[in-house]
Amino acid sequence: MRNLVYYIAVTLDGFIAAPDGSYDCFVPDGDHLDAIVDELPETLPVHVRDMFGLDGPPARFDTLLMGRETLQPALDVGITSPYPHLRQYVFSRTLAPSDDPTLTVVNEDPIGLVRSLKAEDSEYDVWICGGGNLAGQLLPEIDELFLKVNPVVLGRGIGLFSSGIGPDPFPAERFEHLESRQFDSGVRFSRFIRPDAR
Repeated sequence: MRNLVYYIAVTLDGFIAAPDGSYDCFVPDGDHLDAIVDELPETLPVHVRDMFGLDGPPARFDTLLMGRETLQPALDVGITSPYPHLRQYVFSRTLAPSDDPTLTVVNEDPIGLVRSLKAEDSEYDVWICGGGNLAGQLLPEIDELFLKVNPVVLGRGIGLFSSGIGPDPFPAERFEHLESRQFDSGVRFSRFIRPDAR
């Protein structure tokens, strides 16, 4: 059984993007980026991987899940498949099916698909790339939170979890701190796991 990991950048006050969906407030480079390149290169989109000359196998993830709003910035600049080196599922009730073989548009409840992905025989985990609405729907299935906490306060924006579809308010879900690592850039990696995922 592999894990579902919500690996995402977040502000100190719990937002993954500004109210308009932008995320240019996050620290773009520094020693935390070096760690990502070295340890999780598959989590970099194709244009960044090309800049670093990355083309090796994944380190941790072979599949990613995202909502339409997470995909939209790539579509806006003509990138139809931002992570072609991974199997990508985009959850949307409005997007047409993709012609790209590396990206599948899904317009059904994500829980069933996630449970089937987690049950696959694979050495790699499944990555929730964003956004807050999808993460909110999948909260009962998330085994690990891997937060890239940026030294920024937005005050308002798109939350780490938003209810969208599903229970509102959320039932309390407890996670245990696994580890944290502080970088000179000001970014902190913090990992939390669901107690029964150990």
